[in-house]
Amino acid sequence: MTLNRNLNRRFVERDRQWHPAAYTPGYKTSVPRSPSQALVSLQTPSVSELTGPEFSRLRMGPHDNDLLLNFRDADSPGLPVGERVIMFGRVVDQFGKPVPQTLVEMWQANAGGHYRHKKDSYLAPLDPNFGGVGRCLTDDDGWYHFRTIKPGPYPWPNGINTWRPAHIHVSVMGPAISTRLITQMYFEGDPLIPICPIVQTLKDEEAVGTMIGRLDMARSRPMDALAYRFDLVVRGELQTYFENQ
Repeated sequence: MTLNRNLNRRFVERDRQWHPAAYTPGYKTSVPRSPSQALVSLQTPSVSELTGPEFSRLRMGPHDNDLLLNFRDADSPGLPVGERVIMFGRVVDQFGKPVPQTLVEMWQANAGGHYRHKKDSYLAPLDPNFGGVGRCLTDDDGWYHFRTIKPGPYPWPNGINTWRPAHIHVSVMGPAISTRLITQMYFEGDPLIPICPIVQTLKDEEAVGTMIGRLDMARSRPMDALAYRFDLVVRGELQTYFENQ
């Protein structure tokens, strides 16, 4: 892995009135995680902010972006249980230009809403044929593509009866270290989206919309999988909303 040393770029400042406040008591875990001191403004970006990993030589497995196949082995030759979906989209920078050969990673719960993680105590069972993680590189026009299972919603202890909508976590590096984005894709039409305490930290419906994957019947595979398009904008005024951490 090498460094992309294009220093002739500029970044548009994030609109912090659009993104959620770090301290949002309705989302309880934001309380201990929010900064206790004012943010520091960096007027001139450093070299470390303007450079980033160059992934074109990263060795990828044949099924890294296919979660139906990438957890199979000789002892577990079956397919995952659940609704098969395609998740795809385009990664662009703050000026609408595609970001080629950048790393997109994703992780998710299985169809029952259970993560393959030792601290996940939800009563839904694990799927022996589903790992829940994937990665790919964008092509020359910024497109990425995954095949997976639609994750299930699950309860979490933010309130007495609080549920997370079905969602897929996404990490994308973008053209430099400072453009790395971690967000979530929700599924269009899910009634749990507007009542999720994390989503409610946003006060702008347009910002919420940046996190929703839109059903795309033209890209769906007949008798196989529905497709959802989820475009990602890294950095700048129109950046996709990132997780409140």
